[in-house]
Amino acid sequence: MELRDYVRILHKNWIMILILLVLGLAGGAGYAALQAPKYVASTQLYVSVRTEGAATGDLVQGTTFARQMVTSYVDVVNTALVLDPVIDELGLDTTVAGLASRVTATTPLNTVLIDISVTDGDPKQAAVITNAVAESFAGVVQSTLEQPAAEGASSPVTVTVTEPAVAPTAPSAPNVRMLILLGGLLGLALGVGLAMLRTVLDTRIHTLHDLEDITDRPMLGGIAFDPEAQKRPLIVHADPRSPRAESFRTLRTNLQFLDVEGGARTFVVSSAGPGEGKSTTTANLAIALAETGARVALIDGDLRLPRVADYMGLEGGVGLTDVLIGRVDVADALQKWGQNELFVLTSGRVPPNPSELLGSAAMTQVLGPLGEYFDYVLIDAPPLLLVTDAAVLGKKTRGVILVAASGKTKKQELTGAVRSLATAGVNLLGTVVTMLPTKGPDSYGYGAYTYGSKHVAEQAAPELSAKQAKPKRRGKVKAEAR
Repeated sequence: MELRDYVRILHKNWIMILILLVLGLAGGAGYAALQAPKYVASTQLYVSVRTEGAATGDLVQGTTFARQMVTSYVDVVNTALVLDPVIDELGLDTTVAGLASRVTATTPLNTVLIDISVTDGDPKQAAVITNAVAESFAGVVQSTLEQPAAEGASSPVTVTVTEPAVAPTAPSAPNVRMLILLGGLLGLALGVGLAMLRTVLDTRIHTLHDLEDITDRPMLGGIAFDPEAQKRPLIVHADPRSPRAESFRTLRTNLQFLDVEGGARTFVVSSAGPGEGKSTTTANLAIALAETGARVALIDGDLRLPRVADYMGLEGGVGLTDVLIGRVDVADALQKWGQNELFVLTSGRVPPNPSELLGSAAMTQVLGPLGEYFDYVLIDAPPLLLVTDAAVLGKKTRGVILVAASGKTKKQELTGAVRSLATAGVNLLGTVVTMLPTKGPDSYGYGAYTYGSKHVAEQAAPELSAKQAKPKRRGKVKAEAR
């Protein structure tokens, strides 16, 4: 993955990441609120060796001795010798081990100081215990550990409390800020991890980069998503200024520059599976091409589940199947649509042998005159992974334009469709991605606004009158097609 891929993943999943971040912060704050506060009281002791009337050298030796002994004294603080008197004196309901777990003794390097700290849930109790431990320790050192040899003599080691413990005003634990920060970091890490896992497990097509991993053929266009597509499939006619209509015009422009060498511009439009928008793409592309003044023939080559007649509002009882079996002439079956030079050949009745009809010599004879007369011939074909019809038609035309739906078509399905075309020796002209979001990291080329006046757009969209919507026969097409 490149850096832009990681940015896209974060951008696409930012809501989930933000929610988990907030939950992590709330979880850290909640955990901190459930913890009982702990208070730490500290005191400091100074250990010295008495050298009355001694020379300077003796003083140095005494200080060195004290430093050596302090290290051992630290280990004595948590022993029963020191803590038992504290428990008895204060009447604590605990054992030596329990009290020792709350007492900490340390000594700074190269000093004769001992720091004693006690942790307790009551700040006053913590200070009392700390001072009691310090007094008990001083007594143990002076009367037991360093007991003078001569009877009645004082101990050569003196332990002095230099800083008595006082009740702390603020708890030392829990560290609310640290717990909240830690919870936020955990939530953020979980959110990013789930976003990455979600991306890895998601095998659907989303971006141009996904297509580049499957095929090196060009992306001819990206069709913007429209939640009202089922209600108004012919968006180029119904709302010509919409972002989705502009998507089809971009596709039209790219198609005009595709394969500019001589020959009939006959193209098959198919998809890997059903419901990916191939029929609406073919119909809208045909309308967009006709807007330029080109002569366009739209053929419904899906003889299994035809849709073009319904989308175009035409009678589909007589169509391609009748032409292929010789019942009707192709010029008589063509129906004019709209004010431009757009003619539609519906599928006709559903036959029992669609693949045989589409691969027959009759189909070649139909496509020949159409390719000579019309500037563009678009054939809506069935999905590639379900039947072989699209591959059969692709052999008789310039090639196949493959439609894939963003967020729906799986990568393995598109890979299978590309492989089936390659196996059949059919030219894959390019791909079209439908259902692209107009916002977000997976958007392609168009915003969610209409460029220009809505009033003008409504006036510019010609509504079909009853006369225009009525299917027509074109005598000139009939004569030349024959």
